[in-house]
Amino acid sequence: MEVTLIVIAIVLFIVVSKGATIIRPYQKGIVERLGRYQRTVDSGLTIIIPFFEKIIKVDMREQVVDVPPQAVITKDNVAVEVDAVVYYEVTDPVKVMYNISNFYIAATKLAQTNLRNLIGDLALDESLTSREKINHALREVLDDATDKWGARVTRVELQRIEPPTDVTQAMHRQMKAERERRAVILEAEGTKTSAILKAEGQKQAQILEAEGRSEAIKRVADADKYQKLTVAAGEGEAIETVFGAIHKGNPTNDLIAIKYLEALQKVADGQATKIFLPLETSGILGSIAGVGELFKEKTR
Repeated sequence: MEVTLIVIAIVLFIVVSKGATIIRPYQKGIVERLGRYQRTVDSGLTIIIPFFEKIIKVDMREQVVDVPPQAVITKDNVAVEVDAVVYYEVTDPVKVMYNISNFYIAATKLAQTNLRNLIGDLALDESLTSREKINHALREVLDDATDKWGARVTRVELQRIEPPTDVTQAMHRQMKAERERRAVILEAEGTKTSAILKAEGQKQAQILEAEGRSEAIKRVADADKYQKLTVAAGEGEAIETVFGAIHKGNPTNDLIAIKYLEALQKVADGQATKIFLPLETSGILGSIAGVGELFKEKTR
């Protein structure tokens, strides 16, 4: 009896251990009964019928497929070595289990094939500078193809596009020559700009110097003009005074003597040949004659 109870306990333990399954939070469970799909269960404790049902766990986390390196011929017949990584996540565990036998291998081969197609339509330079374009195109192709497999391709990243060694060296030489050409152009442009700025500075300096000279000449001319006007005004005032004194009939002897001397000086210089004096100057002529004699004696 005790042996029977022990056997029953062992059987129950085995049945319970076979029938109780724990599903992790990032998993989905597919229950099959006698080889036929029965249901899909979420995370937690799941009870199945032992020996009649089995549960398959599907990881729903984002997965990565490392696409092996492969040689690809570009549009301009250059062989480059390319590899990539593909990120995907399962959207339907039933399709992943029953629509594709090995999703990892299928995704790898599909990525390699489409990489050859995409890069084969591009020249070498374009393929080296169009990583984002290739990534986007490859992701769309893979996403469309894997949709019926119950997976979604989230992103694709090209890890390496490596040309042959001789092509790489030629590209380095070309890049060096291009940089040297740009350096020469920049240096020439700098020299040109410096010469232009220098010429502009000299031009501006000459303009300012000419303006300064013009202003100085103008000021000197204004000063001479003012001086001449002042002298003319003084002479005019003096002439007006003499003229008024003569015509008013009361010129002084000193005034007449002064004007007579000025007239003598003009005669001596050849500027005048005749002198007109008032009739009332007979008494003054003697004194003027005396002054003349005085000048003669001094000149002797």
